[in-house]
Amino acid sequence: MSKAVLAVYPGTFDPMTLGHEDVVQRACQLFDRLIVAVAAGHHKKSLFTMQERVEMAREALAKYPQVTVESFSGLVRDFVVERGGKAMVRGVRAVTDFDYEFQLAGMNRHLMPDVETVFLTPSDKYQFISSTFVREIAVLGGEVHQFVSPSVQKRLVEKVRSLGRE
Repeated sequence: MSKAVLAVYPGTFDPMTLGHEDVVQRACQLFDRLIVAVAAGHHKKSLFTMQERVEMAREALAKYPQVTVESFSGLVRDFVVERGGKAMVRGVRAVTDFDYEFQLAGMNRHLMPDVETVFLTPSDKYQFISSTFVREIAVLGGEVHQFVSPSVQKRLVEKVRSLGRE
């Protein structure tokens, strides 16, 4: 009997986009269990709080029974190893993403040699979507419904309104 393979998909998910959801759907075809690990993102200024990002991810990914969403801070290595992860999923949209992710994968292999990094590309229709673009469009009053799930769009509208930037 084979052991269930756990993968971790880390990111800030600020907010979760349809591209992220597409990568999750692809990862679910490869792995028995997937943890979407919402990072504190110390190096980035988040629009949403950690709790809001976790809630949005849980809402958007509720249709995937093998997916759980957890938050973490610190090294992703510690998170993956503590949970017994065997793979780390990374979404790659373009060559610029790949260059950075390739370097990160090398460092992660050094830090956790028993964990493989798996690069997944989203569907063509999502390759141009980034959380940064979605945040900027929303804050500037643009429509984002084609880039995020309805529950995320609702939260984006509410967040922009609360900031007085509608």
